[in-house]
Amino acid sequence: MSTPQAEQPGKSFRILIPAEQIRVRIQAMGKQITEDYQGKRIVLISVLKGSFIFLADLVRSIALPVDIDFIAASSYPTSSKSTGTVRFVMDAEIDIQGRDVLIVEDVVDTGLTLEMICARLMTRRPASLKVCTLLNKPSRRVAHVPMEYSGFDVEDYFVIGYGLDYAERFRNLPDIGIVDDLEKSLKRNLEKELVRV
Repeated sequence: MSTPQAEQPGKSFRILIPAEQIRVRIQAMGKQITEDYQGKRIVLISVLKGSFIFLADLVRSIALPVDIDFIAASSYPTSSKSTGTVRFVMDAEIDIQGRDVLIVEDVVDTGLTLEMICARLMTRRPASLKVCTLLNKPSRRVAHVPMEYSGFDVEDYFVIGYGLDYAERFRNLPDIGIVDDLEKSLKRNLEKELVRV
């Protein structure tokens, strides 16, 4: 009996970070978080949707009591680039006053979305608020948001796999990769939208 395969994006898919490298790095991050928060019960707030697989693997690498919550904010309504306009579509529900909170992100790009999330959560008076991201794109940074834990620095690619999507597709790929023709397609779609406007 054959094993079911995830949808493949095509021949132009190039693996940027293989699954095994992701696994090893996340285990190391979990170990560091365990050491840094020793003796504490922390709250992990996952930024949906892209970070859900990262969160699942990260939390299993943390040897501490944890509470889990979710927040969803979007700044990518029409393209692969951040617009700078942040819209909250789901809010965290756990009372974080006096708690140690760790925001779990998939990608920090311009930092504008993360800056707004941090500002929103800081009004709830946590004891501490730190950021853990799987991918960091320093070349795209506009807002300065400290990141205590970062998995990988990457160039300004549009990446898919391991929770990251293109039009809600390819989140279940085990590796993180780049699809050259997806970038071309995104540019064509954006040009069409601009013409219609």
